[in-house]
Amino acid sequence: MSQTEPLDQENVFQLKGSMLAITVLELARNNLEGLDRQLAAKVAQAPNFFSNTPLVLALDKMPASEGAVDLPGLMRVCRQHGLRTLAIRASRIEDIAAAIAIDLPVLPPSGARERPIELEAPKPPEKPPAPVVNPTKIITLPVRSGQQVYAPGGDLVVMATVSSGAELLADGNIHVYGQMRGRALAGIKGDTKARIFCQHLGAELLSIAGQYKVSEDLRRDPLWGAGVQVSLSGDVLNITRL
Repeated sequence: MSQTEPLDQENVFQLKGSMLAITVLELARNNLEGLDRQLAAKVAQAPNFFSNTPLVLALDKMPASEGAVDLPGLMRVCRQHGLRTLAIRASRIEDIAAAIAIDLPVLPPSGARERPIELEAPKPPEKPPAPVVNPTKIITLPVRSGQQVYAPGGDLVVMATVSSGAELLADGNIHVYGQMRGRALAGIKGDTKARIFCQHLGAELLSIAGQYKVSEDLRRDPLWGAGVQVSLSGDVLNITRL
C-alpha cells in the first residue's frame, strides 16, 4: 500500500505555461480620436471580435515627432472597444515612464514580424433561390381512358376531350377546353391556390391540394355539364360558372 506524500505547506503557487494568443496594436500616430474611429469601424465589421481581447500596445514604431502619448487615455479608448491592455512595447523614454507611473509592464521592442489581422466584412444575405417554374404543358390530342398526364412544376392545358378513366395531374392549374369526363387533380404538391377550369363539367373526380369531390357529388351540382372553374376555400371545393 503506497503512502501519500504530505502536502508542502510552503508551496502556495505553481507556474504553468500556456499558448495564450495576444493581440498587438501597433500605433503609427499619436491620434486618440482617429484610433477611436478606426476601432469603432473594425468592431462594426465583427462585433464580437474584440470582446475582452488581451492586448499589447506597441508604441515602439511611433516617431519621436508625435510627442508623448496619453497612455491612460489610450488604454481607455481600447477598453471601450473590448481590448484589455496587459503591457506596452516601447523604446521611447517618455512612454516607458508613463507605463511605470501606472504600474503597467513594459516589453522591449520586438524584431519579430507580426501578422496583420484581417477582419472579414459581414457577407450580404444570400438571395433565396428562385422557385423552379416549368413551362405550361399543353396537350392537343384527346386523353383516352387509362392514360395519365402530369405537368410537374406548372400548369396543364388540354385542348381536347378527356375520356372517362383518364387522369390529369398538375402541380399548378388544370385547363380543359374539351369535355372533361375523367379525373383532374390540381395543386397535387399542396398548392391551395391552384384551380381547375373546364368547358364542360362531367368529371369522375376533381381535386385541389388533396381536397376532392367525386362524380356522385358533382352530378348534384347545378353547374354539371356547364363551363366552370373550381377553387379551394379552406377544405371546401367551390364550383362557379366560367
